[in-house]
Amino acid sequence: MPNIDTHAPGSFCWIELATTDQAAAKTFYSSLFGWKPNDFPMGPDGSHTIFQLEGRDAGAAFGMNAAMRSQGVPPHWALYVAVASADDMAAKAGAAGAQILMHPVDVGDFGRMAVLKDTTGAPINIWQSSNHHGTTITGVPGTLCWADLSTPDAAGATQFYKTLFGWEIMPGQDNSGYLHIKNGEHFIGGIPPAAQRNPNAPPHWLAYFHVADCDATTTKAKELGATVYMGPMTLEGVGRWSVVADPQGAVLALFQPAPHQ
Repeated sequence: MPNIDTHAPGSFCWIELATTDQAAAKTFYSSLFGWKPNDFPMGPDGSHTIFQLEGRDAGAAFGMNAAMRSQGVPPHWALYVAVASADDMAAKAGAAGAQILMHPVDVGDFGRMAVLKDTTGAPINIWQSSNHHGTTITGVPGTLCWADLSTPDAAGATQFYKTLFGWEIMPGQDNSGYLHIKNGEHFIGGIPPAAQRNPNAPPHWLAYFHVADCDATTTKAKELGATVYMGPMTLEGVGRWSVVADPQGAVLALFQPAPHQ
């Protein structure tokens, strides 16, 4: 079922692009994923863009402010995890050793959020929904489908996220060293082996977007000005994926699921 009305606590519920060129990002992602951008005023700082697919919310984008730019924050896709209480979860995260980058704050009447940096250094956002539950479409091309944590300390990250969200984090049947993240009954992401990560990249979450044809979408992304960092490559029985950076530098993965047997 592609429509979602609510997100279970501990699930990835929203995805938001922080960019240096909002107009260019709207053009790029509309062309790449067929998203329809809708702009909403955000005070004197411009507008907030909600991307829709089939009339439902798939993600968002905003222009980075001067403070973010001066701190050297790069364009990026930020992941949000659904929580029952942003205040309780931020306090719990702090007690578990996380850095609170932004303390819980109300976002209009949409919900309440906080921004954390996990114990290994990767930023993650939490979202307590009110009128805005997050993404309302899934399972079709152009929607968030997975997320990987790139960290040099998988053991530390595992302990932190198990404590914070109650995730199960476990190795798969193979000997790859890849750890699978399960929230309740659903697998939602993973932690690749530290040996496979770029040691020069800071710890981060990488969002995966569902595509119908990884090769064609990767080629199209490149034609639209993206940089292809990796792939496309295939993992037997799982799917085919690539890692690209949009023209402003925000990194994302394109994922074509393997057909079900």
